[in-house]
Amino acid sequence: RVPTAGADGGCRRIRLPAPSPHPAERHRARIRAIGEPAGATRRLSVATTTSLLPDSHDPEVAASPTGASGGPADAAPHLAAASPPRAGLILFALWLMVFTAASQTILITPILPIIGEELGMGPGPLGWLVSLYSWVLAAAAVVMGPVSDRIGRRRVLLLGSGWLAAALALHGLADSYGMLLAARVLAGAGGGMLSGAAVSYVGDAFPYARRGWATGWVMSGVPFGLVLGVPMGRMLAVASGYKLPFLVFAGVMAAAFVLILTVVPQPDIERSETLTLRGALRQYGALLRLRDAQVASLLYFLMYLSLGLLLFYLPYWLTEQFPDLTVRVFGEPLVLLGLPVDFIASLFLVGGVASVLVSPRAGALSDTIGRKPLILASCVGLVVVSVAMTYVVRERWSAYAVYLAIMTLFAMRMSPLQALMTAIVPERVRGSFLSMAIAVGQVGTGIGATLAGALYEGAGYRAATFASGAVVLAMTVLVWLALPEPEGDAVEAA
Repeated sequence: RVPTAGADGGCRRIRLPAPSPHPAERHRARIRAIGEPAGATRRLSVATTTSLLPDSHDPEVAASPTGASGGPADAAPHLAAASPPRAGLILFALWLMVFTAASQTILITPILPIIGEELGMGPGPLGWLVSLYSWVLAAAAVVMGPVSDRIGRRRVLLLGSGWLAAALALHGLADSYGMLLAARVLAGAGGGMLSGAAVSYVGDAFPYARRGWATGWVMSGVPFGLVLGVPMGRMLAVASGYKLPFLVFAGVMAAAFVLILTVVPQPDIERSETLTLRGALRQYGALLRLRDAQVASLLYFLMYLSLGLLLFYLPYWLTEQFPDLTVRVFGEPLVLLGLPVDFIASLFLVGGVASVLVSPRAGALSDTIGRKPLILASCVGLVVVSVAMTYVVRERWSAYAVYLAIMTLFAMRMSPLQALMTAIVPERVRGSFLSMAIAVGQVGTGIGATLAGALYEGAGYRAATFASGAVVLAMTVLVWLALPEPEGDAVEAA
């Protein structure tokens, strides 16, 4: 692996020679020509990452196999010629999709006690609603990564958003634990289709120097989900049962589908030329041989493993600690839009506000000072907060402070890490790499939720928080010793 600074706008140029029996040559060529015919090499220009909206009137673009990919929806003006409202609509469409996908995923955590009460299930079996969802999402993400590299991000965004809207609507028919579990499995498949698509799209459309900012805004849909989606979902579930919030999110995701269909173009980037099972497996195998990709994927696994351990049974523990969940203002129960706002809903609201404020600022700050300092600071803070949680939370007000710190630190880590990961591999395999990393992370989420359930029933919530702190500590060491700090995109050089 030989990154060098050159005249490519700050990009890292990585040589990808044909396979050679010489050990030194193999060492220098750890990043191989993934998915290429034998012996083929190509150079990807940094110019392909600086165009958000390629010019459909440019004859060179029009003649390009990647610039004319199948219809007027795939053709778009150059970024310099695009109006700010059009660019804003593109970012908003991606944001709305991320907001809805994240909201319906996170929502399962605060409404687990309500689901258990309505279906007569204990906390242990309910953990499978999270675990199976996460594992199916991981499998779908692995499949869709190479697909997005071949057919383009836009088509994957459309397929995933449409599928997820339909799957969420099916939650309204789930009258038993088995039916709800099946609906979550289908939703996991839709979530997997979308898992890396938004970040991959940003990676294709924005230059590395501005990618932290763009990623921060698009991925702020996650904390906005915590501010708006999850508290509102909890309020709807408290008032009308666990089915209603999923039906509402089905409608919102349908709106995101329409926006993507009408305003989101396909960026003009290099695409994989073939799509076969053997080629996809070879591509993933090549990615897994890259040390930087290994480190980033392991970090994703540890990050989501720690969150699964820490957060999925937090509402159960708080409900046991503070049985009266009523939030009162001037002696009267707090009501918003005719719905009761209880302690759990207000907790997610407070944490989400912090995430909304921090996420885009952390991304923009990482463009200036680097990604690793923010990631390291977040990890160290989360170790402390995780271990201290059950000792500090003695009154309800202290739970707000601790959860505020958790969401702030998580947002401070997520945007820089995702922006960094878009620069580890060339754009032609970016979708496959991000989907692979996210899939590994979702495996961690499922394992974390399952372990958290076992620890909660066997040793209590404190054991889960200590396990989470230990995982984040391991992540901190890995970031410090092994995570790279790219100065620009990885590009292939002939």
